[in-house]
Amino acid sequence: MQGEHQIRGGDQLGLRAYNKRMILNLIRQAGALPKAEIARLTGLSAQAVSVIVNALLKEKLVRKEKKVRGKVGQPYTPIALNASGALSVGVKIGRRSLELMLVDFHGQTIDYKQFAYDAPRQREVTALLQKELAQLLDGVDTGLRDRIIGIGVAMPGQLSAWTDVMGLDPAELIDWDRVDIATMIAEQTGYPVEVHNDATAACAAEMILGESLTFSNAFYLYVGTFIGGGVVINGQLFEGSQRNAGALGSMPVSRPDGQLEQLLRQGSLFGLEAAIRKAGVHDKGFIADLLEDPRTERAFADWRRSAAGPVAQAIASALSVIDFEGVVIDAMLHSGHVAAFVEDVRAALNKVDLTGTSPALVRQGSIGPKARVSGAAILPLIRQFSPDQELLVKKVATAA
Repeated sequence: MQGEHQIRGGDQLGLRAYNKRMILNLIRQAGALPKAEIARLTGLSAQAVSVIVNALLKEKLVRKEKKVRGKVGQPYTPIALNASGALSVGVKIGRRSLELMLVDFHGQTIDYKQFAYDAPRQREVTALLQKELAQLLDGVDTGLRDRIIGIGVAMPGQLSAWTDVMGLDPAELIDWDRVDIATMIAEQTGYPVEVHNDATAACAAEMILGESLTFSNAFYLYVGTFIGGGVVINGQLFEGSQRNAGALGSMPVSRPDGQLEQLLRQGSLFGLEAAIRKAGVHDKGFIADLLEDPRTERAFADWRRSAAGPVAQAIASALSVIDFEGVVIDAMLHSGHVAAFVEDVRAALNKVDLTGTSPALVRQGSIGPKARVSGAAILPLIRQFSPDQELLVKKVATAA
């Protein structure tokens, strides 16, 4: 942590704001701490910490826990985040579903809604979004509404693209190219709105809320209806100048016939959806739940075998560009199914010639189906209250 004398930047107001965010971020990561420990870990003076903590208490962003009396030393009062001190809303607009989530200051879910559809037709989806978002906000206690600090939106960078993969006419989704979703939501709600690539948002959720992404340099893959990724460099989420870094689905990989095509055509879940329907499961719902039907076992096993190789190729390509310490794979599936797929990817990666690259540890992600909307919800909190708005990894380690 940087001390108050080390903070870059201009005036005392800016310095105080930075130090407030630094203390909030410390408490978020470490849990409740006494003022003396906050001073030790941040390098700030005891007086500076006392002034800032008192201000945070007045703003109701933190709270005092019960006084701790030990056998040695003076009693102390831990300072913790106030869960209701700041709330945020996440919206995920996908090719198969809409999700809404309200979270508290810890990033824990207060309310969650999900809605499946056959295709993301703009008028239908935005009408559904406006209706359900209004209902979600109306359900927030009056005293907490002014605690909502913003809305994060996670959605594909080009929702109108790859219509052929979904069996749609391009004209059915072209309306998305003319919609400013951030402006639409901001005008409806009055809250600040920020839009992120959906896979990048999933990566953010793993960094802040999850347990698997503890590398300082990592490649993150999220397998949804389509497949996408995230890039972490020096402990920070790298979004790129156009917020599209980690566009893994666009990466060329080899087909069985030797021709090249984009990974999303081989490593995404849309192929599994089609196979599930052929197996006789025609329910409209979330693929993670449909896989609980025994009739889908063969389809899932076949998909894993066909998708693991191309995903391993993509990982090998990424490792040749950036020296990633680890790779984290998550999916719009329940944990057991993700684990099975990760094992297949590891096996496929062992067959790839990685000479000239450093070995990377491949881990299963810990968030699962709600990763994208969780990331969308947590990002406004990070942007407003983190000292480093590039989203530092929760903890940096190289443990196996």
